[in-house]
Amino acid sequence: MAWAFILPVIAVHLFTVAIPAATGVYYSFTDWSGIGAANWVGFANYQKLFQDGEFLTALFNNVKWLLFFWTFPFILAVGAAFLLSQIRRGATFYRLVYFLPYVLPSVVVASIWKFMLNPDDGLPGFLSTLGIQGLDKALLGQESTALWTIAFIDNWHYWGFLATLLLVAMQSVSTELYEAARLDGANLWHQLLHVTLPAIRPTLIFMFMMTGIWSFLVFDYVWVLTQGGPAGSSEVLGTLVYKTAFTEFDAGYAAAQGVSMAVFAGFLLTFFLLMRRRGWEI
Repeated sequence: MAWAFILPVIAVHLFTVAIPAATGVYYSFTDWSGIGAANWVGFANYQKLFQDGEFLTALFNNVKWLLFFWTFPFILAVGAAFLLSQIRRGATFYRLVYFLPYVLPSVVVASIWKFMLNPDDGLPGFLSTLGIQGLDKALLGQESTALWTIAFIDNWHYWGFLATLLLVAMQSVSTELYEAARLDGANLWHQLLHVTLPAIRPTLIFMFMMTGIWSFLVFDYVWVLTQGGPAGSSEVLGTLVYKTAFTEFDAGYAAAQGVSMAVFAGFLLTFFLLMRRRGWEI
């Protein structure tokens, strides 16, 4: 009876995930335009990967994106969640305010920020009319700032979601631990460092793992805001795969790039599973 209920879910997963994934791996060993027959080329696409400057740039940008999202969102989320856990009145309202940006469609959020950051018609132009000068910079149009600006916009919608999850974890921490810490003279900083963080470690490690995997899947914000420009400075693996497959019509090479994304995400998953064996329970 249990298998009777599970089989439909397995069938859906098989036809929507497993078979397309296996097909993608197969085509990564071929020279294929996406239409017609595919020619088997073996490991030629994978040999080309690490000789391709565009691929290496996109990979490096993904690593920078990963480091950004392993730092700033977690610092903001832990601090906000801890402060919110101290509030007894209006906590639900603040939780909704934190979580609201996450439920907004990414295309809508990116489009609004793209308009706001327009140096002529957006917020910088408005501030210049008020006499506040020096902010009329095309942040999305400069190689040195494009990627970090997109990461900031993505973080704007993400960190509140992370804070809400961590807040739920913090509310499961026994109040007796905090009472004992206060009796020992611990202030809020000591309570956060020695009580809260060790108690929510499983949630933190799990979200570190998921954030790392999601960092290699980023596409929508980059595509809507810059499409990888200017001059590839904000190119990530997701946008590069899309361009390779649907602009250059090199679906075989795009499949190899996509498989590499899965491999890098798999490395992160393996790393965190090894941490679990060392006692970092997730």
